[in-house]
Amino acid sequence: MATILFPTDFSHASDAALEHAEALAKQRHAKLVILHVEEPPLAYGGGELYYGLPEPSSERIMKMLEDVRPSDASIEFTHKLTMGDPATEIVRIAEEEQAGMIVLGTHGRTGMSRLLMGSVAEGVVRRSPCPVLVYRETAKLVPEASS
Repeated sequence: MATILFPTDFSHASDAALEHAEALAKQRHAKLVILHVEEPPLAYGGGELYYGLPEPSSERIMKMLEDVRPSDASIEFTHKLTMGDPATEIVRIAEEEQAGMIVLGTHGRTGMSRLLMGSVAEGVVRRSPCPVLVYRETAKLVPEASS
């Protein structure tokens, strides 16, 4: 059976990409591997750790991950939770699972925010052992208020 890797960061962009991952899995009779990469805490120059406010527990993250599932009950899926650099871990899991495709959502950051934060999608595309479908959720149009 073919495998499609679907990494999620629990964002709206990931939610939107899940629909595409489901459609492809159904069309190809493929199994979905739903992955979340937990980033390790950052260390400041002095060695002290920054955990963010608040730092979710691994158990809470696993519960959030288990809530991400295909809407079609006929699609086979599994969950994976790992820790590390997101792009590196996504590529590693794709290799480990022998994925035929990766489907992921992107926030579509540009300019300075992309430079500072990097792009997980770009890192995955550059190093992926298989085709990657990157889905960027389009902005929803907000109707103008009438005066």
